[in-house]
Amino acid sequence: MTEITQTKYSGDLTKLPPQIPYIIGNEACERFSFYGMRNVLVQFLISSVILAYLPAAEREGMAKEVFHSFVIGVYFFPLLGGWLSDRFFGKYHTILWLSLLYCVGHACLASFEGNRIGFYTGLLLIALGSGGIKPLVSSFVGDQFTQANKHLAKIVYDAFYWTINFGSFFASLLTPIFLREYGPAIAFGIPGILMFIATVIFWMGRAKYVNTPPAPADPHSFLNVVKTALRGGNDGHGVGSVVAIAGLIIAVALLLGWAVAPAWWPRGGGFIISFCLALGAVLLFGGVGTALQLDRARAAHPAAAVDGVRAVLRILIIFAIVSPFWSLFDQKASTWVLQGKSMTVPHYLGWWPSWLVKEAGQMQALNPLMVMALIPFNNIVLYPLLTKLGLKVTALRRMGCGIGFSGLAWVVAGMIQLSLDGGDSVSLAWQIVPYALLTFGEVLVSATGLEFAYSQSPPAMKGVIMSCWMLSVTFGNVWVLLTNAVVRSQTAVAQIANTGLSENAFLMFFFAGFAFLAALIFACYTRQYPLQDYYQADRSPHAG
Repeated sequence: MTEITQTKYSGDLTKLPPQIPYIIGNEACERFSFYGMRNVLVQFLISSVILAYLPAAEREGMAKEVFHSFVIGVYFFPLLGGWLSDRFFGKYHTILWLSLLYCVGHACLASFEGNRIGFYTGLLLIALGSGGIKPLVSSFVGDQFTQANKHLAKIVYDAFYWTINFGSFFASLLTPIFLREYGPAIAFGIPGILMFIATVIFWMGRAKYVNTPPAPADPHSFLNVVKTALRGGNDGHGVGSVVAIAGLIIAVALLLGWAVAPAWWPRGGGFIISFCLALGAVLLFGGVGTALQLDRARAAHPAAAVDGVRAVLRILIIFAIVSPFWSLFDQKASTWVLQGKSMTVPHYLGWWPSWLVKEAGQMQALNPLMVMALIPFNNIVLYPLLTKLGLKVTALRRMGCGIGFSGLAWVVAGMIQLSLDGGDSVSLAWQIVPYALLTFGEVLVSATGLEFAYSQSPPAMKGVIMSCWMLSVTFGNVWVLLTNAVVRSQTAVAQIANTGLSENAFLMFFFAGFAFLAALIFACYTRQYPLQDYYQADRSPHAG
């Protein structure tokens, strides 16, 4: 394993570090593995014996709930992976060991297709493995660069994201075929084999990686500074302390609401929703409280540590505002697939690839295919053109515009739903339009966010900050579950009926409005955002 020393980097600054291909190869196989099982999960559950205990009319709703609960877990467990990496094992060992657990999860899906406990255990292990390594792999890429060659990092992050979508494209296109033609054991087994190959590829590069060691116990860590600030330092408790305590009280109330389930509690508001909302209350009120009296920590901690906490709090606000984007994006694998099943596959169109695309689930392959085209198009054509026109294309501007484009995608999806509700026969080809808009938004938000999160993270907090970026996806999916739970109430059903819209159409326009509001808030907040540069200092790698 390569060690790090703080001397000038002596490698060729025009070439990528030799360890990068191992990380990229690992990511391509792992993404096929993940998206292969993820993109057929709803389709499998609807027709499987796993949900046979429910009436047929309720299976679609439950399948969506299982799917989004799984996604919540995938993007919650990065907190665990980041903590294990930063405090104990380092990124390399944490990635390797969780990848092995990930493989076991796939084996459970393939082996227990008719056993609810065994299948859900597999989903839990995949969520733990995939979620645990998710922030580490992307930040591990950043660790391979220094101030000297950081100009190559953007190229690699784009290639990294392109590779993710390369694996996702083939998974989205082929796995529905495997499920239809060969059954769930094969459809879930092939992604498991790809995950094992991904683990082997990552292990093969072990002697070449630059591995940042775990951070030792630090009396001036992020959490220690926060604790000092909330205690008030030498000045005692203040308004910020009261705000943080209020957050804890709200969190406890939310968990009690789930446990007691009073009559006014939303039907379907289960533990996952309550837990995530409780966590959100702690983070929101704790963050506000810390910001209100952060300067009280300066007597006990160095200025750099206190300023680092302030920088992290600013980043977390960015992540929170981005979370509505994920509530729209992840529903392409649930809501849009179910909508597509009501549409007509246009085999009569001469350009439609009838020999390959035979069902709605395969439309998800459009997303990674478009990403692979849009990333080079944006970098080679769009961004340079906008720069020549005098428009500065910053990371934050890209992310804000991306949220807006996701809202446009759902406006189009809502219009399609209106036609379906009116009894019209609608071609599945029309879904190309919302997929294109959503994918353009994804490239602007997600590909940019990976680099932004790394560059804005203080050195000792990179794993945790990347985990918090992933946590924004968790809250995006919580909004989906929470909205679906609320609309089941009799009051909501009556109000939706008064609009003249079906529940599906109403929710599509609701989520579109949610995205537009988030884009507006994002634009207002980021106008004066103070950007940081936390790439590592120059170093000279040598064999260790």
